[in-house]
Amino acid sequence: MGLPASAMNTDQVAPSDRAGYWFDWINRVFCGLGSDLYGDTGFEGRMTTLHAGDIVLTRLEANRHRVMRSSSLIRSNDCGYLKIVAPWVGCAGVEQKGREAWVTPDQWSLYDTTDSYAVANPVRVEHLIVMVPKQRLAERGLALDPLMARRFGGSGGVARLALETMRSAYRELPGMSEGAAASVGDAIAQFVHLSMLDLAGIGTAVSHREALRERIKQHVAAHLGDPALSVDAIAVALNCSRRQLYNAFAEEDDGVAGYLLRRRLEACRHAFDDRANDHRSITDIAFTFGFSNMAHFSRVFRAHLGLPPSDYRRRLAH
Repeated sequence: MGLPASAMNTDQVAPSDRAGYWFDWINRVFCGLGSDLYGDTGFEGRMTTLHAGDIVLTRLEANRHRVMRSSSLIRSNDCGYLKIVAPWVGCAGVEQKGREAWVTPDQWSLYDTTDSYAVANPVRVEHLIVMVPKQRLAERGLALDPLMARRFGGSGGVARLALETMRSAYRELPGMSEGAAASVGDAIAQFVHLSMLDLAGIGTAVSHREALRERIKQHVAAHLGDPALSVDAIAVALNCSRRQLYNAFAEEDDGVAGYLLRRRLEACRHAFDDRANDHRSITDIAFTFGFSNMAHFSRVFRAHLGLPPSDYRRRLAH
């Protein structure tokens, strides 16, 4: 069920080789990124990287160090990202566009990998690094440059929700299906966009309704297998009213309950499509994704996909 992770740990190499090992890994993972250790000779670091669709999340733990990307390191064919640093422990100083923003564990900042930048980590740190494809945010018409190397969060609001979403996503991703992980990636991109709108001074009631909708979608993705997940359970978990839930989904035809049902059916269909699940029964798969009544499951599966689950699966076998 879990998604593959890539990991690096300097403990794997001799102490004298750790700095070079780190420099090489940083350069490869983050596409041509330079690093230095403030002149220190000893170094320890580790990174674990996960993917939520096209969103890349890395947990980084390391002694003090700096990273920088000069214009000479930027290649014209690089895939551009907006890169977020969100400390768990320590602090980070992000420098870009002539600005410098220092962030601590309740804050985050972002920068554009297609331009020169530097990030200072003057003490031992534990960071969450999140990379969002730049095009996903640039195509929404928001001016990005004024928002680089700025401080987000610290005073609550949408930016705090974005931070909580990124952290909980990293924690839960190993147990998610690929489809659920991609949906969580979409939620991260949406929350980052809403945070940028808010910092730009153009946050609206619409953007806050969108934020709640993304929180609902994230909660559904994380708890899809819980048969007790319902509209009321979501309202309790997110500390909001049923009316707020319905308002958040006012632009979607089937509402919150319909969205939950659709996600469960999609998850079952994907499981049926995966030949690795051929040994699993229809009942096992249905129960895995929150259905608890097989007659109900067969009825709604047929209503949405045009044939009962047994016929759908039999057709795949031919």
